[in-house]
Amino acid sequence: MDAIRERCAGLDIHQETVVVCLLSGPLEKRPRSVTETFGTTTRELLRLQEWLEQQGCTEIAMESTGVFWKPVWNILESTCTITLANPH
Repeated sequence: MDAIRERCAGLDIHQETVVVCLLSGPLEKRPRSVTETFGTTTRELLRLQEWLEQQGCTEIAMESTGVFWKPVWNILESTCTITLANPH
Protein backbone atom coordinates (compact mmCIF):
# COMPACT_ATOMS: atom_id res chain seq x y z
CA MET A 1 0.00 0.00 0.00
CA ASP A 2 1.35 3.44 -0.90
CA ALA A 3 1.58 6.15 1.73
CA ILE A 4 -0.50 9.27 1.03
CA ARG A 5 0.17 11.26 4.23
CA GLU A 6 3.47 12.30 5.75
CA ARG A 7 1.91 12.53 9.21
CA CYS A 8 -1.34 11.22 10.68
CA ALA A 9 -2.67 9.59 13.82
CA GLY A 10 -5.16 6.89 14.67
CA LEU A 11 -7.07 7.09 17.97
CA ASP A 12 -8.67 4.11 19.69
CA ILE A 13 -11.10 5.56 22.22
CA HIS A 14 -12.23 3.72 25.33
CA GLN A 15 -14.19 4.82 28.37
CA GLU A 16 -11.09 5.73 30.40
CA THR A 17 -8.27 5.91 27.84
CA VAL A 18 -7.40 7.14 24.37
CA VAL A 19 -4.60 5.19 22.68
CA VAL A 20 -2.89 7.14 19.89
CA CYS A 21 -0.66 5.74 17.16
CA LEU A 22 1.16 8.48 15.26
CA LEU A 23 2.82 7.65 11.93
CA SER A 24 5.23 10.13 10.38
CA GLY A 25 7.97 10.31 7.80
CA PRO A 26 8.69 10.82 4.10
CA LEU A 27 6.21 9.14 1.75
CA GLU A 28 8.91 7.06 0.07
CA LYS A 29 10.14 5.49 3.34
CA ARG A 30 8.64 3.35 6.07
CA PRO A 31 6.97 5.68 8.62
CA ARG A 32 8.10 6.10 12.21
CA SER A 33 5.47 4.89 14.68
CA VAL A 34 4.88 6.37 18.15
CA THR A 35 2.17 5.10 20.51
CA GLU A 36 0.93 7.10 23.50
CA THR A 37 -1.96 6.67 25.94
CA PHE A 38 -4.00 9.53 27.41
CA GLY A 39 -6.89 9.65 29.85
CA THR A 40 -10.37 10.89 28.98
CA THR A 41 -10.67 13.79 31.42
CA THR A 42 -10.74 17.28 29.94
CA ARG A 43 -7.24 17.90 31.30
CA GLU A 44 -5.92 14.75 29.59
CA LEU A 45 -7.70 15.52 26.31
CA LEU A 46 -6.14 18.99 26.30
CA ARG A 47 -2.76 17.29 26.90
CA LEU A 48 -3.52 15.03 23.90
CA GLN A 49 -4.32 18.08 21.78
CA GLU A 50 -1.07 19.76 22.82
CA TRP A 51 0.93 16.59 22.10
CA LEU A 52 -0.59 16.29 18.61
CA GLU A 53 0.24 19.95 17.94
CA GLN A 54 3.84 19.41 19.12
CA GLN A 55 4.10 16.45 16.73
CA GLY A 56 2.75 18.58 13.86
CA CYS A 57 -0.20 16.23 13.40
CA THR A 58 -3.45 17.77 12.14
CA GLU A 59 -5.08 14.72 10.52
CA ILE A 60 -6.56 11.99 12.68
CA ALA A 61 -8.90 9.04 12.36
CA MET A 62 -10.64 7.77 15.45
CA GLU A 63 -12.58 4.64 16.27
CA SER A 64 -15.02 4.31 19.11
CA THR A 65 -18.09 2.45 20.18
CA GLY A 66 -20.92 4.23 21.92
CA VAL A 67 -20.53 7.91 22.72
CA PHE A 68 -16.96 7.93 24.06
CA TRP A 69 -15.73 9.73 20.93
CA LYS A 70 -17.79 12.90 21.52
CA PRO A 71 -15.59 14.66 24.12
CA VAL A 72 -12.48 13.81 22.11
CA TRP A 73 -14.08 15.26 18.96
CA ASN A 74 -15.14 18.41 20.83
CA ILE A 75 -11.59 19.08 22.04
CA LEU A 76 -9.74 18.21 18.83
CA GLU A 77 -12.06 19.62 16.17
CA SER A 78 -10.53 23.12 16.43
CA THR A 79 -7.02 21.92 15.58
CA CYS A 80 -7.45 18.68 13.60
CA THR A 81 -9.20 17.28 10.58
CA ILE A 82 -11.04 14.27 12.03
CA THR A 83 -12.44 11.11 10.48
CA LEU A 84 -14.75 9.07 12.72
CA ALA A 85 -14.73 5.37 11.78
CA ASN A 86 -17.20 2.70 12.75
CA PRO A 87 -15.33 -0.34 14.13
CA HIS A 88 -17.60 -2.70 12.19
